[in-house]
Amino acid sequence: MRYLMMICGVEKDELSPDELTAMIADTEAWVKEMEGRGVRKLGDRLRPTDTATTVRVRDGETLLSDGPFTETKEQILGFDLIDCADLEEAVEIASKHPSARYGSIEVRPLWPFGED
Repeated sequence: MRYLMMICGVEKDELSPDELTAMIADTEAWVKEMEGRGVRKLGDRLRPTDTATTVRVRDGETLLSDGPFTETKEQILGFDLIDCADLEEAVEIASKHPSARYGSIEVRPLWPFGED
């Protein structure tokens, strides 16, 4: 089953130089391990929310807004698409992601079109 891991945190939180160096190294190690296991299919960081555009269509008119639609303390900072045997494995993989130590990771199963 495929799952989307949404990596959440506070955009404006700054890590110390040592914490940032460790986070980068730990994330690279996590990616290497998960790709080696064959479970990580795709993933990346997201640019800051001030680069986001929200799109809505109302009465046939396309409406654009700068930034994210929702107002929250945490933002989605990145994502990973993983393919796991079950939720237990997905949670195990998410718990190993270095970002789980600083923010949170939402794990959500994909719902393919045509599937009830």
